[in-house]
Amino acid sequence: MKNTIKTTTITKTLLALLPLALSVPAHAWVPKLEEQSAKTVIDSAYGRRTAAPTYLTIDLNVKDGKFVAPDGTVKVFDGGDQCLSDWLSKPTDFSQTSRPTSITLSGQANQLLYQAQDARNNFKNLTVKDALAKTDGRLPDGQLRVAIVVRGLSDLVQRDAYDVVLKVPNGQPLAATRKSFVTDWTEEGGKHTGTLAYYFEPLKAGLNASDKVELLLRTEADSNCAYSFTLDLSKFN
Repeated sequence: MKNTIKTTTITKTLLALLPLALSVPAHAWVPKLEEQSAKTVIDSAYGRRTAAPTYLTIDLNVKDGKFVAPDGTVKVFDGGDQCLSDWLSKPTDFSQTSRPTSITLSGQANQLLYQAQDARNNFKNLTVKDALAKTDGRLPDGQLRVAIVVRGLSDLVQRDAYDVVLKVPNGQPLAATRKSFVTDWTEEGGKHTGTLAYYFEPLKAGLNASDKVELLLRTEADSNCAYSFTLDLSKFN
């Protein structure tokens, strides 16, 4: 009898908490858009609900000797502690190497957000059905886009020298499926700034859509220095 009462109490408690749990927006990277995730993004663009985060940006600028990003986001992967201390003490000294200044993760949801915003700006209504039917220019299912803003390259050819991989559960590096250079590159004082874009397929390597992942990066410098960045896929759709 006591066990029955206890079980009934637990059940009532769980049922009472269920509406609250459902009311909290759940975030996780969306490898493939479906009706509910598409509706969430479209409703965000049209102001029908609180804006859904469709990307995650890590700010790698340095302020007062520390990264703007939360403590622990950036670690040394290879080359020793001097690699990190040099970066923090001389963040705008590009005589030996360029520096990444931000990393942005996004997927299909972010591209749909732009599509919906464009439709609204042109006084059109974008339906979920139409959004899912029109996939032109959208990332393939399961692809994650990693955009890295780089500052201080002395030659544009050195964009190819950046080495960027994901560290997967088996410990092996996962190379990008493809990469591209965004058309935002500018030059000032002989140094170039712009965005490198890398496209990964993390699910095929055993990662989940809400995991924390490690991005490993080497710049164009002829150096052992390599860095690890912790990125949380649960922080955006």
